[in-house]
Amino acid sequence: MNGKSVISLLMACGLVCAGCESLDYTPSDQLSDVTIWRTEEHARQAAVGLYAAMKAPWCFGMEFTFDMCTDLADGTSPWADVSRGTSFASNSSGVQNHWQYLYELVHRCNTVIRKVAEMPVDPTTIDRVTGEAKFLRAMAYFRMLNCWGGVPYYDETCDINQEFATLSAPRSSADEIRAHVLDDLTEAIGKLPVHWESADYGRATKGAAYALRGKVYLFGGEWEKAVADFEEIVYDKTENYGYALHDDYEELFRLYNGMRSDEMIFSIQSIDGNTAGYALDIVSYFGNKSTMRLIASNLIVPSTTLVDMYENLDGSKFDWDDVFPGFDAGDSQFRRRMMCVAIDQGSTVVTDLLECDTVKVADAYRKRDPRLCWNVITPYSHYLGTDAGSSPRDKQFVLADPTKGGSPMEAFAFIRNSEGWNSYFWRKWIPTGNLDGYWGEYTRTPYEFPLIRLGDVLLMLAEAYNETGEVGKAVVELNKVRARVGMPELNSGAAWLSVADADDMRQRIRDERAYELVGEGQRYWDIRRWGMLESTVRNATDIFGDLMYERAYQPRHEIWPIPLVELDRNRNLVQNTGW
Repeated sequence: MNGKSVISLLMACGLVCAGCESLDYTPSDQLSDVTIWRTEEHARQAAVGLYAAMKAPWCFGMEFTFDMCTDLADGTSPWADVSRGTSFASNSSGVQNHWQYLYELVHRCNTVIRKVAEMPVDPTTIDRVTGEAKFLRAMAYFRMLNCWGGVPYYDETCDINQEFATLSAPRSSADEIRAHVLDDLTEAIGKLPVHWESADYGRATKGAAYALRGKVYLFGGEWEKAVADFEEIVYDKTENYGYALHDDYEELFRLYNGMRSDEMIFSIQSIDGNTAGYALDIVSYFGNKSTMRLIASNLIVPSTTLVDMYENLDGSKFDWDDVFPGFDAGDSQFRRRMMCVAIDQGSTVVTDLLECDTVKVADAYRKRDPRLCWNVITPYSHYLGTDAGSSPRDKQFVLADPTKGGSPMEAFAFIRNSEGWNSYFWRKWIPTGNLDGYWGEYTRTPYEFPLIRLGDVLLMLAEAYNETGEVGKAVVELNKVRARVGMPELNSGAAWLSVADADDMRQRIRDERAYELVGEGQRYWDIRRWGMLESTVRNATDIFGDLMYERAYQPRHEIWPIPLVELDRNRNLVQNTGW
């Protein structure tokens, strides 16, 4: 079997996870007691079936959408209530769905752990499958810990067949949940292989368990333990893990049709972007109106805050006043004069540059950290979209003055924003054209999506080093990430690249995580653990500084409310403070 076989098998195991979409739980052992728990292949199917529950949209299949809850992105769905802080409450559908799907994964893991232990198969198989289930259970509980703090804890002694209607455990403390997560990951490290055969690419490994355990330690402020776990896989301390940064940053987020990367530590697999295939739905949220002619799009867009964060090519800070003097203090009309052109009513050509120097505007973006233009479609750059027949067609992103001509229309030469915002567009994760026929369904983006990758681990290791006083070591790890994209290394000459102290380095690590990991959903969990949620909440404004929508902050937003329906089901639950 090739690398696609895992996904084919995963879909074939639909009965194992039949309840994932409706959440009408259909226990795997109830469905197939006679057949599913007998052979080596049955054990493998049971394990692979867990990944179907893990990749479900409301479990871990929409990680990229969490960026809209931060200063890096703006949007309308699926986390508008969390992002805007306006109607964020215990009856939030998103909050309820995430809780329910995470517990769905937990209970499936528990069933597999309990049943596989009794199977008449090789002990190595039992260990590996148990390790996978404990790794995924740890992932689920770690997410719940970050969302709600302490939650009810159920392990494999809970038989969901018998107890589904009567689950009533009280909330364990946050420290107790963290201890359970660490115990599961420690056991997973001892049971999981360093590598799987090619046919099983994408299954959890020993390195993934080390990386996740290091992250749990990092989030808990146990810096030395985090360092030890990250060093294990970065420096191959006891095993040859073989992780390496992918040479091409842009290509890393376009791995499809069997392409692989040694940077991926644990990721969601996708295959075939056509109707019959399986792939994550990224384009529906990140795509633009020229991406496979989406009916609706721009649900999430890059923020002006993100774009303005990226450094100049020499590593110095970017400032719009250096491009257009008076830009920062100017009003939106001044900014429009500097950046807008006129186009014809047919949306086919630029008819008048007006006062805009389009080369100067384009250079304001492309003469900066290359990750900016690899992650974001910026004004006067091009994107290979599709026309009405889904054939590839070049489109340009123009800032058009509607008082001087027409408006952009995606069917022709220019990209349109369906919300009517003058916002940026995503390039990261967005397919170009139709990938030579490999991609034909906009709800299926056929790219491998990282949940843990080496670039992230290097920056977490840098953070852990910095917090233990090893600033020099922190600089070394962060510089690896910068060097990959051609940005000048810290402490490499220019005054603005010099690291003053641990406080200075702390901010540089936080900024670098934004530059590097945008579009991957990491920022929300970062700013909350750093105590930066309040300071980063700001109104969503467009390229010209005009308001798109308002955001609000209350102290209770630092932790999510227990869903109202769960409080009704389990009278032993106590709501979080403020909700």
